[in-house]
Amino acid sequence: MSSLHVAQVSPLSICLILLFLLPTAQAEEADRYARERADMLDTIRAESAFTGLYRDQETLDPAVMSAMGRVWRHRLVPEEQREYAYENRPLPIGYGQTISQPYIVALMTGLLQLQAGDKVLELGTGSGYQAAVLAELADRVHTIEVVKPLGERARADLQELGYRNIQVRIGDGYYGWPEEAPFDAIVVTAAASHVPPPLLRQLKPGGRMVIPVGSAFQVQQLVLVEKAEDGSIRTTQVLPVRFVPLTGGHD
Repeated sequence: MSSLHVAQVSPLSICLILLFLLPTAQAEEADRYARERADMLDTIRAESAFTGLYRDQETLDPAVMSAMGRVWRHRLVPEEQREYAYENRPLPIGYGQTISQPYIVALMTGLLQLQAGDKVLELGTGSGYQAAVLAELADRVHTIEVVKPLGERARADLQELGYRNIQVRIGDGYYGWPEEAPFDAIVVTAAASHVPPPLLRQLKPGGRMVIPVGSAFQVQQLVLVEKAEDGSIRTTQVLPVRFVPLTGGHD
């Protein structure tokens, strides 16, 4: 009678097999979405040219476009939204929140004029996509999310994607992050009725802030705030936008 011999695979062998397969799986994932990311960049360029009449500038910073091309947006949206990840439109991420359309992310990032070594504050982490784009360009990113489950999920996803220069805090972003101030740049990804005074104080002289200002659930104005070396403030309306409202316990 013949006997059946079952090969025994040691735990070490299993680990080695997984380590061999992991880079292959990551490469396949990168290749799968590479074309979609390239198409997204083409769409951003076309929209930038179209809205240039608002901004007196038809093209976006090449460094920003390069950063947008490196970030895996499909890994920073809910799984059921991944097939739409590189479409130029907002996507729901749960808890009544959305991820901004890629063009707006590129535009807001470009307005900050980030330099290597900069420290950035973001209000409204959401899925973590804007923070990831900022982290591709700046030295450090501090991002605040008021919705705890969103903040925790973004923190985990960003860590998994290898972003070690992003710190996520759960809390009310209206008051900023005083112990890390001043910041070279601040970006707010939710609409406020006014520019929060704590953020103005935490913006470094020579720094820039981008924030949507206006009533909740209505058309707002994307505003560029520039703080001169003498501390004086200049604001410029960039173009009409629509964002979810900035929430928290502030007035």
